[in-house]
Amino acid sequence: MALRTCQNLGRPFIPSVNLTKSPLRNCKFSVHDCVSDPNQSHKLVLEVKDKLERDYYSLPVGKNGRDDEDMILWFLRDRKFRVDEAVSKLSKAIKWRREFGVSDLCEESVESIAETGKAYVHDCLDVCDRPVLVVVASKHYPDHDPVQNEKLCVFLIEKALAKLPAGKEEILGIFDLRAFGTDNADLKFLTFLVDTNGHFA
Repeated sequence: MALRTCQNLGRPFIPSVNLTKSPLRNCKFSVHDCVSDPNQSHKLVLEVKDKLERDYYSLPVGKNGRDDEDMILWFLRDRKFRVDEAVSKLSKAIKWRREFGVSDLCEESVESIAETGKAYVHDCLDVCDRPVLVVVASKHYPDHDPVQNEKLCVFLIEKALAKLPAGKEEILGIFDLRAFGTDNADLKFLTFLVDTNGHFA
């Protein structure tokens, strides 16, 4: 509130202020894809698919491959339907999946490290119907097999994504920091986690 000086009175004059609350308006907000027309979305998917086949022919095909239309649409949405950006990010993601051996991961391959209880996918979805990935940081130790830690990380992200209900595109990560100490700190693994997240869009 501004303070004005009234020259006639020679002292400050404070104008009256109406303290009556104005009625609140109900506002509805919604988020839409940049491309709301399914036909247009499919055209862009096919455009990305053609570019990947032409420019990245050596990439694998099939599920999570360069011709996986669901995966292409996922990355298109992430890149706000910008085709060239989606192609660039998707090609890197597919290359990484092949090099890391994501398709070879299974319960048995991470069984020993999973038994530590350091991370797991919860049996239930959260209140927003999202799969829940829980990380118990106090059970993580950098001197444990780092390769197995990375495999467990990727396997659990894949497992959580596989539990996504139709129409949902998010998983919830819960990091339990109770009893977390310096012995549990692992900058190298944290860097891996951040980098890996980028490969899942």
